[in-house]
Amino acid sequence: MKIKTSKESLLKAVQTLQSVISTKSTLPVLSNFLLEAQKDKILMAATDLDVGISLDFSPIEINEEGSITVPAKKFLDIIKDLPAGDITVTVRKNNSISIESQKCFFRLMGLPKDEFPKLPKLHEKESISLDQRLLKNMLNLTSFAVSRDETRYILTGVLFLVEGKRVRFVATDGRRLALIEKEMNEAQRFKKEVIVPIKAIQELTRNLKDEGVVKIVFGENQISFQFDNITLISRLIEGQFPNYEQVIPKGGKDKVVIDRERFLWAAKRVAILTSADSQSIKLDLFKDKLIFSKNSPDMGEAREEIDIEHRGGEFSVGFNPQYLIDALKTLKDQDISLELTGSESPGIIRAQGSYVYIVLPMQLA
Repeated sequence: MKIKTSKESLLKAVQTLQSVISTKSTLPVLSNFLLEAQKDKILMAATDLDVGISLDFSPIEINEEGSITVPAKKFLDIIKDLPAGDITVTVRKNNSISIESQKCFFRLMGLPKDEFPKLPKLHEKESISLDQRLLKNMLNLTSFAVSRDETRYILTGVLFLVEGKRVRFVATDGRRLALIEKEMNEAQRFKKEVIVPIKAIQELTRNLKDEGVVKIVFGENQISFQFDNITLISRLIEGQFPNYEQVIPKGGKDKVVIDRERFLWAAKRVAILTSADSQSIKLDLFKDKLIFSKNSPDMGEAREEIDIEHRGGEFSVGFNPQYLIDALKTLKDQDISLELTGSESPGIIRAQGSYVYIVLPMQLA
C-alpha cells in the first residue's frame, strides 16, 4: 500500500479516531487503527469493542491499494510534529509502515488487517434523521446528568425514546434528572426505547457539527450514527430504565421566572465556599427576592440576592450548587422557569418549552 495525503486531512482523521482507541486492552490490535487504501478513498476505523468509529476521505494520490493496522498513539505523535505539507505512507509486506514528509522519515511496525475486529453494519430498517445541531443540543442538555457509578450500570447512559413524532432523551444519576423532547417532521411507524452508553454520547457530541443531518439507525442491541464522512456505532446498555415519568410534576404553581445568567453566577459565586464536607448552598425564597448563601465556620460566609416575583410560600432549601450550574451553563435561554415548593421538595428548572431538569434537595446544616 502506498498513499499520499495532506498532513491536515490525515491528522484530523486520526484525531477523530483517537479517543475510541483502547490503551489498556489485552488485545494489542485494539491499540491500533485500521488504515485501508481503496480505489479513490482512504478508509479508517477504530474500536474498543463497545464503541467503534469509521470514516473515509479522499487523499492526494493512491499509488497502491492495501490495508494495515497502525499503532495509534505513536502514529498521532509523529503526524502532529511533522512539518506542514504532504505526507507519504507506505506499507511493505512485513507490516512495516514508512512515513515520509519533506526530509523526515519514520518507520513503525503494524499488525495485519485480519486481526482487527470487523465493525458491524446495521440495516436501515428502523432509522430517524435529525439536524446535527439539534441532536448535539439535546445531548448536551441531558448527558451531564448520567451516573458515573458503574454499579448503577443502567444509569450510565442516556435513554433514547422514539415514538410517533416525538424524540425524547432522558438521563439521571438518582439525585437529578434531565429530560428534553422534540417533535420530528414525520411520525415514525416504529417505537424504540434504548439506552446509549455515555462513551458513545461523548464521542458523538465531540464530532457533531452545527450544520448537516445525522441518521440514527437502531439495531437489535446496537445503534449507529451516520453523518458527514463518519459512522459511529455503539453497543446498547441492556436493561430497564427507571420509571422516570412518575417523578416529573405536570407544572408547578409556585413558578419563578428568573434570568439564567444571573442565577448561574449567583450559584457559582456562593459555591466558592463549599467543600467536600459541606457541599450544599442555601436558597431562601421570599415574595420579592431569592437569596443564595453559604456559611462555613472554617472559611467564612457568602451571600447574594436576586429580585424576583413569587406568590408561593417562604422557606429555605439546600442544593448541591454544581447540579444547578451543570444545567444553567448548558442552557442558552435568557429566562428560565424555577419551581420551588418546599424545603424537602425537588427544585425544577424548565426551559425551551420541553426541557425539564429536576434536582433533589440537600439537608441544610
